[in-house]
Amino acid sequence: MGNAGVKGVMFDMDNTLLRSRIDFAAMKRSIFRALVERRVLAADLPLDNHTSSTLIALALEKGIPGELHRELLAVAARYELDGMRDAGPEPGAIELLSALRSRGIALVVVTNNSQAAAEEALLRTGMDEFVEEVIGRERMASLKPSPSGYREAQRRCGRIPRERWLSVGDSWIDGIASQDAGIPFVGYGIAKEELAARGVRPIGTIRHLRELLRYI
Repeated sequence: MGNAGVKGVMFDMDNTLLRSRIDFAAMKRSIFRALVERRVLAADLPLDNHTSSTLIALALEKGIPGELHRELLAVAARYELDGMRDAGPEPGAIELLSALRSRGIALVVVTNNSQAAAEEALLRTGMDEFVEEVIGRERMASLKPSPSGYREAQRRCGRIPRERWLSVGDSWIDGIASQDAGIPFVGYGIAKEELAARGVRPIGTIRHLRELLRYI
């Protein structure tokens, strides 16, 4: 099951490395409400099929002005900062990062959170010392499930061949983004069936972060 060829691992952050307390459901409702009030989206849009990032992507497809886009990102940032204030590492996160770094594996975080919020959370939890690059939303052309964040990580870590990457995350949007970037994906704390329903084909799923070592 292991792959001795892995030279870099891309991690999602919330509920993958960091035990997030962000109220993603409330964030999504706030963003949706703003878009419905501006008549960008219909009030009967099935919210269960969307995340905050896919709502924003849908709004951008409809040509919203830059001012509204910035307003939506500011809404997200407020929830992120509130939710990360006391958030700690996921169980086993520090140990996994340390083990991977001891093997010389490059570690990157790719998150839809703001760059500042992500860097602050990693610094506060001590995970920053293991992470080589942080790709927050300001460094992406589009939010996940777009693959642009993963491609930016590949660009910044250009010494690592594209086929030597692995990624891990807790959501289907991580899986789609990784897949579309050509990176094998491992689901964390999410069932294969749930991923398959969204078109994600992981190479495996894990329930504890230490299990990721089986794929390295």
